[in-house]
Amino acid sequence: MSEERRKQVLRLPKRHAREHTGRPDPEVGARLVRAQSLRGAIIAALLAIVAFSAIWVMLSTALGRLFPWMTVLQGLIIGLAVRRAGRGLDWRFPVIAAAAAVAGALVGNVLVAAAFTAAEFDTGILTVLRASTSFTWPVFFDEVMTPADAIFALAAASVAAYYANRRLARDEYASYRAWQDQHESRR
Repeated sequence: MSEERRKQVLRLPKRHAREHTGRPDPEVGARLVRAQSLRGAIIAALLAIVAFSAIWVMLSTALGRLFPWMTVLQGLIIGLAVRRAGRGLDWRFPVIAAAAAVAGALVGNVLVAAAFTAAEFDTGILTVLRASTSFTWPVFFDEVMTPADAIFALAAASVAAYYANRRLARDEYASYRAWQDQHESRR
């Protein structure tokens, strides 16, 4: 029998096995750093907030129910959008995603409340939003926003921050670490 091991049919592939690809290339790490886009991450987060808030309002008004847990789902969508558009590797991208998730939770709750108020007065959402004054907001935060909404917003921020950073393969991570080591030694 030869030295080669026989292939086992029922064995799962080894994702943890180290492949001998050679030394990590710092230039690959530099390309990963250059591929980051703060502007892309911010734009993607804003678009995710707008699109998801519209879907949230339509679903809530169609079914006549509030869905506060949709905030956490919005956080997931924002985190994935920031990951896809920002391609971030450092702390800035989870912070952007978490802040956008908290802002999205507030925007979504305001729009859903405005949609239900508009249905009650038989008018449009924009009419209700334009009619809001500085006296309206304290009442909104006292009567509509609850501590549960704050907990859902914090959960959404956590989920968004978790999913915001780019996931790297083993060799990409090694190259990124080699670039960081090389970059720090120049300082």
